[in-house]
Amino acid sequence: MDSIFLSAYQSIVNDQALMAKLQALTLVVFDVDGVLTDGRLLYTEEGETIKCFNVKDGVAMKLLPKWGIQIAVITAKDSAPLRQRMKALNVEHFYPGCHNKAEAFDELVSRLGINPNEAAYVGDDVIDLQVMPKVGVAMCPSDAHILVQRHCPIRLSKAAGDGVAREVADIVLATRMPLEDAYELAQKPEFEK
Repeated sequence: MDSIFLSAYQSIVNDQALMAKLQALTLVVFDVDGVLTDGRLLYTEEGETIKCFNVKDGVAMKLLPKWGIQIAVITAKDSAPLRQRMKALNVEHFYPGCHNKAEAFDELVSRLGINPNEAAYVGDDVIDLQVMPKVGVAMCPSDAHILVQRHCPIRLSKAAGDGVAREVADIVLATRMPLEDAYELAQKPEFEK
């Protein structure tokens, strides 16, 4: 395992209150641009947007629900490639083109019947501050805006688009079981279906 991750995880383990919050999670909500992507927008001559997603995040977003932790995506952007990626990952709770993220989050936790403290939110920019104070645990990529970093008890070792969701999954699952056990499911042929 990555030594930076182990160092960060060790500081989490030493914080009993934070460990308890991580163990209570039943939902992880992700932003897209600046979290699941590196935040760059590439345009074709036809004006279509191209985004680059990290395949490691796909494994994480498929694995968490298998261990009883729902995932959601709330993002201000909307595009055909984004919708295609969310469909490929079977993201059931998807809020594209959302400029009032707090309202979307409130609707989501109400619909799921969970306490906001059972949710984690992963974001990188000031629009994400609408949701971060509402959740049990706020997290951000290593290159998140400084105002966001101030609101996050967990600043990840990964930068935007570099496997942020995978690191989140590793942290959340490691609070519940050895990672080797958690990833046994991902080794089975039916996992990729």
